[in-house]
Amino acid sequence: MLRLLRTMRRVGRIAVPAPPSPDVSSQDSPTAEPLPWSGSLQIRHVDAGSCNGCEIEIGAAFGPVYDAERYGARLVPSPRHADALLVTGPVTRNMADPLRITYEATPAPKRVIALGDCARNCGAFAGAYGVEGPVSDIIPVDVEVPGCPPSPEAIVDALRGLTGR
Repeated sequence: MLRLLRTMRRVGRIAVPAPPSPDVSSQDSPTAEPLPWSGSLQIRHVDAGSCNGCEIEIGAAFGPVYDAERYGARLVPSPRHADALLVTGPVTRNMADPLRITYEATPAPKRVIALGDCARNCGAFAGAYGVEGPVSDIIPVDVEVPGCPPSPEAIVDALRGLTGR
């Protein structure tokens, strides 16, 4: 135990260094307009029927290595406290109505992030009997993050585009 503590003291904090700030004004996306939450973004995560691959990457993005919270993004437990919805997976028939209700419960102005190929176009689940469709068929989507699953770097980049930090 003492050896571990000495090693931790010698090595210090290990984190991915922060890349340069995104130039929000030059992006050709809905996030190019000035954002009312100025540097801080409260996010409600909604699993609409994913395989949990994206959730593992979200955990990594908010973990100690990538630390998305240092850019002003924070996960919250209620859509009533959220500025944005982070939706993963294809929308299943059982989750279509709860997703609509969650979207309506989120106060305006709000953003929706479709995370992963399944949320964008149903991915490997396209055409399945229990799948209602991609997130954009159920609620309006502002930002799409490609990948199956997307890397923590891509998730953090999308969140930095929204926070402007």
